Amino acid sequence: MCALHEEQHAQITYESLLAGNKEWVAKTLEENPDFFNKLAKGQKPPVLWIGCSDSRVPANQITNTNPGDIFVLRNIANVVVHTDMSMLSVLDYAVNVLGVEHVIVCGHYGCGGVEAALGNKQFGIIDNWLRAIKDTYRLHHDEMERITDHKERCNRLVELNVAESVYNLSKTSIVQNKWANGAKLSVHGWVYSIETGLITDLGLSSAGPDNLSPVFRVSEASKVAE
Repeated sequence: MCALHEEQHAQITYESLLAGNKEWVAKTLEENPDFFNKLAKGQKPPVLWIGCSDSRVPANQITNTNPGDIFVLRNIANVVVHTDMSMLSVLDYAVNVLGVEHVIVCGHYGCGGVEAALGNKQFGIIDNWLRAIKDTYRLHHDEMERITDHKERCNRLVELNVAESVYNLSKTSIVQNKWANGAKLSVHGWVYSIETGLITDLGLSSAGPDNLSPVFRVSEASKVAE
């Protein structure tokens, strides 16, 4: 960590967070006196963001959007698995209540969770969570084994982890039911570079079940009320 970042982090205290909140409110009201009144009336974000918990990847800042624009779920290494009830609950609420039109899985290069999944060191209960990423490695074993540079291998697994998460979103009955009802809903896969600040679209966008193997398709998707 550079000296500047160390100095900035040293200045962050419990009290400074509360003081910062007051400064932010004052500045926001100065720019837009009705900002919080409008925000308090409810939310109708067009986007659900599934991202990594890494503190360097804040959804609103890196997309230059405002509070209320993006509904956010974050976990270690932006993993989407069908056994995660928290993810499924957020997805269901975002899709069927908020009516989002885009679900974006955004990973980032240099992800500590992905790098940990490449190794054999035990970290604790998180090892069970990282198993999903190890399974992704197994699915792409031959490709991954051909990459000898460690950084390149990590970066490629970051991309494959996003791709698998996007595919897993498409497998859910939540998304497939919405598609069956003719709703406008797309899933996407992005990767953010902390080194450049830029987002790369991995070209994984899907607005229907065509990319799914027949075994994963819900043949009689129930009609969800709009």
